[in-house]
Amino acid sequence: MKVIYPTCCGIDVHKKFLVATIITSDTVKPKYHKKRFSTFNNSLYKLRDRLQEFYCHDVCMESTGKYWVPVFNILEESCNITVANPKWVRAVQGQKDDVKDSKWIGELFRLGLVPGSFIPNKSIRILREFTRY
Repeated sequence: MKVIYPTCCGIDVHKKFLVATIITSDTVKPKYHKKRFSTFNNSLYKLRDRLQEFYCHDVCMESTGKYWVPVFNILEESCNITVANPKWVRAVQGQKDDVKDSKWIGELFRLGLVPGSFIPNKSIRILREFTRY
């Protein structure tokens, strides 16, 4: 299959932490750089800095509940983010863990197999938050 994104990142988001796998394919075989981050803002800024360190501007993450929203808000200025429906990035049943899930999301995204969900722009998202209160 043709590689669409030579350098990209797959993120598996949970309530208290997230696992990011940056995939770089400078050579024939891709290299995986995995790291776990907290969901606090200072840790999300470290994730953003790590993505910039690898010149990674394309990110895919699973839309797990509402936990993807803070990650999206911090990364949207510096990255092209694809928020994927969990149905489209579900891994094959078996021995699953967070590192394997983030790697799987990154691999699917790297090959262009993940359709993105519609996310409105920032001003509309802010307006929606106000109307919900």
